[in-house]
Amino acid sequence: MVESIGEGEIVVMIDEKYRKYLVNTSWDTRKIRGVGVIDPHILLGINYGSQVTIGNKNFWVFRASLIDKLNALKRKSQIIIPKDIGVIIVNCGIETGRIVLEAGIGSGSLTIALATAVAPTGKVISYDIRADFIEHAMSNIENAGLKEYVTPVLKDVTKGIDEKNLDAIILDIPNPWDAIEHVHNALKPGGYLCSYSPLTSQVEKTVKTLWEYPFIGIKTLETLQREIVVNKMGLRPSFDMLGHTGYITFARKIL
Repeated sequence: MVESIGEGEIVVMIDEKYRKYLVNTSWDTRKIRGVGVIDPHILLGINYGSQVTIGNKNFWVFRASLIDKLNALKRKSQIIIPKDIGVIIVNCGIETGRIVLEAGIGSGSLTIALATAVAPTGKVISYDIRADFIEHAMSNIENAGLKEYVTPVLKDVTKGIDEKNLDAIILDIPNPWDAIEHVHNALKPGGYLCSYSPLTSQVEKTVKTLWEYPFIGIKTLETLQREIVVNKMGLRPSFDMLGHTGYITFARKIL
């Protein structure tokens, strides 16, 4: 069955170089960098999967998926990328209805994925110490159609966590060990901690701190991703590889 674009839907427009742009069909006319001036209402009634011409450019239009929203993200800082996001969501048991806190909202990439996972009955609480990061990330989150599931908080997680009985807490901060006591107090029994760190020294200090509290299942993972190139002659591994981005440490609270 072919579906057509309706009012208030989040659409991804993909140009012939496979660059992605998010558009909400309820927006007023606006200028989108890489697209030009567009009245999103012109997309109404067009079949998903069709190609449209705007100015002198051609775009395929689809209902925006999670990966589209992450690929189209406007960056202000380093982001957690999809290969690590998937590992975090699975290992923290994040699903519909969960209440999750993250510290370090950045540009909102992980936030968007978490909000997608917990919707429509869950919530993501995002702590950050920088108001400009919160403002930028919330703009991305709103463009992704997920603002109602995210509560931003201007606060340092190492100074305390106001919320209690949380299902999971994810730390993307330089000094996660300073937040471990607050994390333990805020998690429900069986709740998950995840810490994302680029350096081995950070991981070591975090794990040693975790040993001082009642957590089990403490483990650290690294994900590597390599594309396989397929052509008429056969296939081979790509010479490019998504190697080290960060170490991901997990733990689960007990009583």
